[in-house]
Amino acid sequence: MNFKDKVVYQIYPKSYCDTNGDGIGDLPGIISKLDYLQALGVDYLWLNPIYPSPQRDNGYDIADYRAIDPVYGTMADFERLCREAKARGIDIMLDMVFNHTSTAHEWFQKALAGDAKYRAYYLFRPGKPDGSAPTNWQSKFGGSAWQYAAEVGQYYLYLFDVTQADLDWTNPAVRAEVADIVRFWQGKGVHGFRFDVINLISKREFADDPNHADGRQFYTDGPHVHEYLRELNRASFGRDAESFTVGEMSSTRLDECVQYAGAASGELSSVFTFHHLKVDYKDQQKWALQPFDFAALKRLISDWQTGMAAGNAWNALFWNNHDQPRALSRFGDDRRYRVESATMLASALHMLRGTPYVYQGEEIGMTNAYFDDIDDYRDIESTNLYAIETAAGRDAAAIHELLRARSRDNARTPMQWTAGAQAGFTSGTPWLRVNPNHTEINAEAATRDPRSIYAHYRALIQLRKTQRVVQDGDYSPLLADHPQIFAYRRENDAATLLVLANFYGEGAKAPLADTAGYQLLLGNYADSPAVLAEEVLLRPYEALIYLRKK
Repeated sequence: MNFKDKVVYQIYPKSYCDTNGDGIGDLPGIISKLDYLQALGVDYLWLNPIYPSPQRDNGYDIADYRAIDPVYGTMADFERLCREAKARGIDIMLDMVFNHTSTAHEWFQKALAGDAKYRAYYLFRPGKPDGSAPTNWQSKFGGSAWQYAAEVGQYYLYLFDVTQADLDWTNPAVRAEVADIVRFWQGKGVHGFRFDVINLISKREFADDPNHADGRQFYTDGPHVHEYLRELNRASFGRDAESFTVGEMSSTRLDECVQYAGAASGELSSVFTFHHLKVDYKDQQKWALQPFDFAALKRLISDWQTGMAAGNAWNALFWNNHDQPRALSRFGDDRRYRVESATMLASALHMLRGTPYVYQGEEIGMTNAYFDDIDDYRDIESTNLYAIETAAGRDAAAIHELLRARSRDNARTPMQWTAGAQAGFTSGTPWLRVNPNHTEINAEAATRDPRSIYAHYRALIQLRKTQRVVQDGDYSPLLADHPQIFAYRRENDAATLLVLANFYGEGAKAPLADTAGYQLLLGNYADSPAVLAEEVLLRPYEALIYLRKK
């Protein structure tokens, strides 16, 4: 299948559209918006986990891989979603969480009850002679990565929450079970799969981290991970000519990603990487604020563009997801130049080599929530931070500044459909407060305005489908040292595409050479110049896309 002209739309089901008034989005709500999504032009809908779950980690703690959580609807609802979406040329992409299960999963409960088959599904290990944990590894959510299970008399490994027990992929029965789960959903009509933290499934030896760090070198990109993925490919999604897969890569390197998503690797179609979304982390710490490092952002994008292309591998392209604050509020100006900076960010991303992802609400310019009351937050990471920092005596205003900039709830506020009550998301009380700016920023208004952010996204998506150079052109950076402008060229045998994007609220000059013959494809100002000049003055957050045919 040619996936190079495809665009994925990410849906956080809990916050998309609620049809039964319980304040939580559901599958019938997604079905009711399929015409909207078809008009946008997307090809896949990636749904965050919709399986039964205790919700300790927003559904990434799965208790049953082959069922639908009743809060979202029924299996019949899901099957109808697949049919209705397919009728509109859209496929479903499901989130597969195979590094770990919830401790509420039947497998883990049987393991605790003494079933040897299921005990071998997990990474139980004896403690050290003094009774302490097997290693000094740290959980990604803080604290030891080991939990003692008195029923077993051993510790189990959990790299995330204590209720997320890691699976033992060295066990062939685990690998067979995982492949069967993928085939189960393929049988329901699913052609897309997103694999959560999939590069952590192969652990190295269980030894103390000599640097007293978190131990990630013992489980990231482990010795058998590529072998396991090739096996999973052959046993499940690789049998489907229409399949499209993406793996989430935690702290991985470019050379590893070339293996995961190389055209001849027999593993995955593409990968997610996150290096570019840490350029505003002071000292690489999420809760330490600094202005984003524009030079680093450009360098990272260019390095991954050229490196993945050199390995004939494919990357996911994204600014936003359910775990990131809104990019518009982060890298743009969501007050003075909301439309301009939203469309600039989209233009800069969508013309790159890879598969673009649009996160719900991004296409209408949704912003951070800017909550100023801790009671408005639901994300446990955010409420924990508030409690810890308050106990340490930190000023409440300073804590709120951090949360307004970094909280994951910024991405999870309900989708803004209308200017009416609860933004048209629910007839009840939403699980998370609706952003008050829905009276101005909403899909109903955006779809009626030919100059809206939504209209710009539609145009960008159509360019990917109609201009082959966007799909397969080589990437080369331009103006690499310019302090305000991100510029690049895409080129194939038939055309050259030129993209200029001003990432700041002040004008900037772009000195160019070899500008003859370029014609404007798309700009984010109404009066963008139709012909490319040798020196272009880019207005605040202006983006220009030009094409020259050979």
